[in-house]
Amino acid sequence: MASKLLRAVILGPPGSGKGTVCERIAQNFGLQHLSSGHLLRENLKTGTEVGDVAKQYLEKGLLVPDHVITRLMMSELETRSAQHWLLDGFPRTLVQAEALDGICDVDLVISLNIPFETLKDRLSRRWIHPSSGRVYNLDFNPPQVQGIDDITGEPLVQQEDDKPEAVAARLRRYKDAAKPVIELYKSRGVLHQFSGTETNRIWPYVYTLFSNKITPIQSKEAY
Repeated sequence: MASKLLRAVILGPPGSGKGTVCERIAQNFGLQHLSSGHLLRENLKTGTEVGDVAKQYLEKGLLVPDHVITRLMMSELETRSAQHWLLDGFPRTLVQAEALDGICDVDLVISLNIPFETLKDRLSRRWIHPSSGRVYNLDFNPPQVQGIDDITGEPLVQQEDDKPEAVAARLRRYKDAAKPVIELYKSRGVLHQFSGTETNRIWPYVYTLFSNKITPIQSKEAY
C-alpha cells in the first residue's frame, strides 16, 4: 500500500451525514478531519486576523466569501503538510477547488447523494449548540435532556435555515455551487458517489474504499 499522504475530500448537502462519516473515517484510518465550519468558529472565537474579516461579513448577515474561507483553509493545510487529511465543507465552489489544486493533488473525493425528502426530514429534526457547533438529531442522536447541550448544559437552537421553509432554497444553493466541483473531480477519476437514506448502509462501502488506499488503524469497522 502506498506510503504517500492521503488527501481526501467529502462533499454532501446539509443533513447528508457528512459529519458522522468524517468521524468514522478519522477514527478508523487516522486522518485529520478538517471541517471548514469548525475552523471558522475557532478563528472567530480566538479573534485571528482571518476570523475578524469573516466576522465583518457575518455581522451583516452575509455569507463569508470564497477568498476568506480559502485563506482560512490554506493556512490550516500549511500546518498539516505532514499528515493525512480529510476536508469537510471545503472546497464548496469551483474557485475554492482551484485554490486547493494550487497546493496539492486530491486523491479521493466522496460525494454523498441523499434524497431530498430525507434531507428535509433530517434538517427539520436538527438542533445545534451554537458555540461548539455540536449537532443533535431528535431521531438518532438526541440530547440527554431535550433542548440542552449534553456537555455544557447550555440551550440548543434550531437554525433558521434548518426550518422546513428554508431547506429547499438551501439545498438548491448547495447543488448549484457543488455541481462544477463534482464535475471537476469526476473528470479526474477521483470521485466516488454513494447514494442512500441511511449512513449505516453507506458506511461499509466508504470503509472498503478507504481500506484500498490506506491501512486501517482499527482492526474492524468502528461505528
